[in-house]
Amino acid sequence: MSSIHIAFIGGGNMASAIIGGLIRQGQAASSILVLDPSAEQRERLTRDLDVQTLAEPGAALTSARTVVWAVKPQQFKDAATACAPHTGQALHLSVMAGIRSDDLARALGTERIVRTMPNTPALIGQGITGVYARPAVSAEQKADAQALLAPTGDVLWVEREADLDAVTALSGSGPAYVFYFVESMMEAAQQMGLTPEQGKQLALATFSGASELARRSTEPPSVLRERVTSKGGTTYAALTSLEASGVKAAFVQALKAAQQRARELGDEFGR
Repeated sequence: MSSIHIAFIGGGNMASAIIGGLIRQGQAASSILVLDPSAEQRERLTRDLDVQTLAEPGAALTSARTVVWAVKPQQFKDAATACAPHTGQALHLSVMAGIRSDDLARALGTERIVRTMPNTPALIGQGITGVYARPAVSAEQKADAQALLAPTGDVLWVEREADLDAVTALSGSGPAYVFYFVESMMEAAQQMGLTPEQGKQLALATFSGASELARRSTEPPSVLRERVTSKGGTTYAALTSLEASGVKAAFVQALKAAQQRARELGDEFGR
């Protein structure tokens, strides 16, 4: 095998998104190794990204400067047991949900741990990733982690690892909330006489346009909302109905439920 700089343990969608971004930014595909037991996954990765692949851990892992953990949380313990003897020299970066850095460090035998929480828009370079580094991670290694994640979208560093549970609830799970509201708008569009295609076009354009407006504006979303809410008007009628139904309170509670589940995942799969 050619010299390996970055090794991915697991070759699913998130790993593929990061690898694709790295290659677009000039990383040599031949310097990337993906370890995945699925022959189908390995064939896809070789065909689509031209990276090197392995079915089982081996000596090729020992040259990796960075190891990215992208397996399902419930698969981590077994994968770590098999890979740790070959990866002691590396910076370890996790994109797995829930598993805390203490448990990562214990299983991998190193303090050089960066824990992250990406989201699925990373697949098109429009994601955002929350990142936490243990104290043993050097400034140079943090820069390496930043560079590795940058092709997937924005990167937000947090000082407290516990904050990643909130990041998971807001942005990690967040795309599903957007899709949920888009579905609701599409359903309403059909009930009001529009076609599914028209409802989808209107809903998606509204979400993307409003998000970009809020991104560019120096004013908070509450002020932007007030500007399109004339008392007695159509927006006022809609928002009054939402408030009467307790939608905001229910949505806040939903995010807290996601945060709690993130904590539970750490307890369930990390220890």
